[in-house]
Amino acid sequence: MEQRAHFVTVATPDLDAARRFYVDGLGWRPLADVPGEIIFFQVAPGTVLGLFEATKFGEDLGAPAPAPGGFTLSHNVSGPHEVDRTLGAATAAGATLVKPGQHAAFGGYHGHFADPNGVVWEVAHNPGWRVADDGTVVLAAPE
Repeated sequence: MEQRAHFVTVATPDLDAARRFYVDGLGWRPLADVPGEIIFFQVAPGTVLGLFEATKFGEDLGAPAPAPGGFTLSHNVSGPHEVDRTLGAATAAGATLVKPGQHAAFGGYHGHFADPNGVVWEVAHNPGWRVADDGTVVLAAPE
């Protein structure tokens, strides 16, 4: 198996709340939207985030759907002010602020919010993180 993931799919107990937050609140455009079942968003080249209604998710697994938790999705931005602006936009759209923007142990600046279904996002400025022209992620110690 090649080292890559094309989809990140999250069980979400309230798909309508997720739609209102991501589409109406944040202005994201769905790649596909199947009401009552799943919404797909392209979040990077070749990468899709799926928000799958929890009961349907469980039916697809053949087991009860797990609750969101134990992970964060991260959104990297250009600087500390952009972290604060993004956290503000997310909370204005209906997110819950988990941790306000602050200096981080990795040498950058970050904060966290939870979407209406409890999916936690980190918004970060990491001066050691970048994407090379060939798409390779570079993680370097900040200077």
